[in-house]
Order: sequence, then C-alpha cells, then structure tokens
Amino acid sequence: MSSHITLRNLILAGLAGEIAFEAYAWLVSPLLFGVALGPANLIVALGNITAGIALPYWAGFIIHFMIGAVGFSTFVWITHLITKANLILSGAIAGFVLWFVAQGVLAPAVGRSFMMGFGAYTQSSFIGHVGMATLMGYVLLKLGSSKALKTA
Repeated sequence: MSSHITLRNLILAGLAGEIAFEAYAWLVSPLLFGVALGPANLIVALGNITAGIALPYWAGFIIHFMIGAVGFSTFVWITHLITKANLILSGAIAGFVLWFVAQGVLAPAVGRSFMMGFGAYTQSSFIGHVGMATLMGYVLLKLGSSKALKTA
C-alpha cells in the first residue's frame, strides 16, 4: 500500500485519466451509446443554480477537467488508503462512487431525474467514470513501481 504520494504523480495520473475520459466521451461514447458525454454542462448548471453564475461551456469544461485532473486522482489515492485495495481496484471503486455522485446526486440537483433514468447516457457515464479512475489507479501504480511513490 502506498502511504506517500507526490502531487506530480497525482497530476500525471489525473491528466491521463481526464484525457482518456474526454476522448471516450466525445469519440467512443457516441459510437457505442449514441450519446456524447458532456460533464461541462453539469458544471455550468451547478454554477448557475448554486452561485447564479452563467458560465460559458468552455469554462465548465476547464473546471471539470481541472477537478478531474487533481481531485479525482486524489480521490483514487484516498480510496486506496481507506480500502487498502491495490491502486487499480481502488480506481474502479472510486470511479463507481464518482459516477454515482454525478448521476445520482448532482444530476438531480440540477433538475434531471435520479441516475437520469438509467438510460444510455448513464450507462456510458458509468464506463467513462470507472474507466477514467481505473486508469488513474494504473498510472499511479506504474509511477510507484518506478520509485516515484514510496511504499509503506
């Protein structure tokens, strides 16, 4: 189990996961599910509802990307510390939690139905979130095996 991690490694893992998520969201999801994922729309809606701020789409995209690149990879690491599972499994668990928060908590907060009716968007979002966070766990593991992470 990793007890220490560097911000650099969290950011590298987060960037890898977020880039993969966006590629999946825009290129693969439409082919498999008939929908492109647009988490920036959720950020835009949350900004409007919670703070009365009318964010442009590009700002929502950047905010989601930055939260994902640092926050989601940190969440994978915290999941790893709490569960004591390996980093890849911790990524899958964290991805499941992130998916549930996005679809089951935040989407209803902006007026969408719970889990958005479990339709194609929600199913594709599941693959995107779990895949993204699992990749983050994998990258953290690989960085750790090259002595970038110190193990307990």
